[in-house]
Amino acid sequence: MTKLFSHGGSRPGAGRKKGTRKQEPTVVMRIPQSQQTVVKNFIQVYKSQTFQSEKITDTMSRPSQQLRIHAYPLFSSKVAAGFPSPADEYMEKRLDPNDFLIDNQDATFFVTIEGHSMIDAGLLPGDKVVVDRSKQPQKNHIVLAVVNGEFTIKRLSISRDGLAVLLPENHLGTYQPIVINEDMQFEIWGVVTGSFRRF
Repeated sequence: MTKLFSHGGSRPGAGRKKGTRKQEPTVVMRIPQSQQTVVKNFIQVYKSQTFQSEKITDTMSRPSQQLRIHAYPLFSSKVAAGFPSPADEYMEKRLDPNDFLIDNQDATFFVTIEGHSMIDAGLLPGDKVVVDRSKQPQKNHIVLAVVNGEFTIKRLSISRDGLAVLLPENHLGTYQPIVINEDMQFEIWGVVTGSFRRF
């Protein structure tokens, strides 16, 4: 009797198609069902960005999984420039930068600023911004959004027609507002809650 089906061994047409092999190993992982769409969208954007450039891997990072408390002296006197007196009476308390910058560790990641579209908001190229996905975006929030597969950081506004508008903040007028219409792929990834830089 001829077997119609067999188990085991090679099968014609099985396996990954030629030319689709990834350049790095892959792993199988379980994620919460509620995060499925988020992860799929991230992978889609990651793939498109990776094949165009290495921007995503270079510009996004997550807080350390083992944040340790490091509190440093915070002086009560505010200064326009210079350094406050180190006298004890000026020291108000100790400040942990992690507590100051991060509200929700599991929902927070960092993004490196590129370009000059938000310099009037104090965001300069090379700055790290703190993005919190747990916060509900509101009008006038600075947000990290994906527009047609491209990441951008802009201030969120609403047009008179009720459309979302992403506003640049650059007094030179080099950048134009992005009005979101139904034909555009658009998603807000998180609310920018802070930034930091090194000199």
